[in-house]
Amino acid sequence: MTLIPQHPLDRDSMIAWFSAGEKPENQWGIGTEHEKILFNCQTRARPGYEDDHGIRQILQSVENREGWKPVIEKGHIVATKHNDGSSITLEPGGQLELSGAVLKTLHQTCMETHAHLDLMTEIMAADCIWMLGIGFDPKWRRQDIPWMPKGRYKIMRDYMPKVGTKGLDMMLRTCTIQVNLDFSSEADMVKKFRTSLALQPVATAIFANSPFIEGKPSGYLSSRAAAWIDTDPDRCGVPDVVFDPAFGYEQWVDYLLDVPMYFLHRGDEYKDVAGLSFRDFMAGRLPGYEGEFPDIHDWEDHTTTAFPEVRLKQFIEMRGADGGDWNMICALPALWVGLLYDEQALAEAADLAKHITANDVLAGRISASKDGLNGQLAGEDISAIAKRMISIADQGLRRRNHLNDAGDNETMFLNVVKSIIDKNQTPAEHLLACYHEKWGQNIDHLYDEYRLKN
Repeated sequence: MTLIPQHPLDRDSMIAWFSAGEKPENQWGIGTEHEKILFNCQTRARPGYEDDHGIRQILQSVENREGWKPVIEKGHIVATKHNDGSSITLEPGGQLELSGAVLKTLHQTCMETHAHLDLMTEIMAADCIWMLGIGFDPKWRRQDIPWMPKGRYKIMRDYMPKVGTKGLDMMLRTCTIQVNLDFSSEADMVKKFRTSLALQPVATAIFANSPFIEGKPSGYLSSRAAAWIDTDPDRCGVPDVVFDPAFGYEQWVDYLLDVPMYFLHRGDEYKDVAGLSFRDFMAGRLPGYEGEFPDIHDWEDHTTTAFPEVRLKQFIEMRGADGGDWNMICALPALWVGLLYDEQALAEAADLAKHITANDVLAGRISASKDGLNGQLAGEDISAIAKRMISIADQGLRRRNHLNDAGDNETMFLNVVKSIIDKNQTPAEHLLACYHEKWGQNIDHLYDEYRLKN
């Protein structure tokens, strides 16, 4: 593994930070993240931080369980970390996210998901707080949702309206499932990054699960994806540099240097430098901080402030899916592990994606957010591409041949996705059918019938 120089911070140091993520195949892991909306089981309201049965109390209850430790910012508990490397973190509107441990198999990933849902359900039951796995808050307006006391969120909250119309919606009202995967070399990273970015609209379509805004159909199957389209053009969407034949770590560094800054993190203080240039910071010319230079920790923080559909840190993050129920949480890593962690599957997926351009992906994510599997990507039906993707992923998981104690391989976690594709009905379309045919267009029924439970 490449050692990262600590001083001074220059382009070579930045490139080395990414290459330090390279791992041999036998050390590749699976990291799964999923966000959930919390709501009061009687009023359906989103709990505030300081409420009697609010977010602070929930996090403190987790802290009191064996193996968990608090993360404190200015006297507020804002996360808890477990000895196994997982953490429960706090999103801007009180959504809770499990950032899972790095695991070897999808069986372990799904066991982790079950354990997490069991833990949170048990902790919150006495306070009448439930969880909803969905991509966009189905009922409440922005002004109805309380903000959480994290310094970086205050900076983002002030900056978002300057660069887009949906940034505050993204912060307060959206939830996602994400999977983080490893790479063995720069060439392996490029192949995985380019392939997964090209095919990300298909994942958006399959996992579309947010057709409502403020109690009514929004006109989108993924209102979450639609919000991201108008959040911040400087840091979101589809970096066309990934499709450049010369793409590699250095080109990704250049992309990130063009992303405006949000903050400087000093102790538990977040200093507002939103909209300023990291290039100026490197030159000692950052307004208000003249003569100060970044270190590797500043660079690491900055890499977290770009939000493309796929993101490179010291692993590759797949970011295109709506939040969902427990089987969808298990299915997303199954899809991408099946496609990217088997050599033959990766070659077939790369061939499937080779003709897709950055502009195709830009148009495809809009089409997927509106029409799901009936959308278009690079002139093809998304449903047809999805069928080929699932077939490739299925065979990739079979060749991995990781078995549980019952002798089952990992393909079992694709079953829910296969059903969605076979029926040509996304979770969002199922919810819309319930809304019109079963619920009398009363969105409250969604909370009762689709709250998260094992």
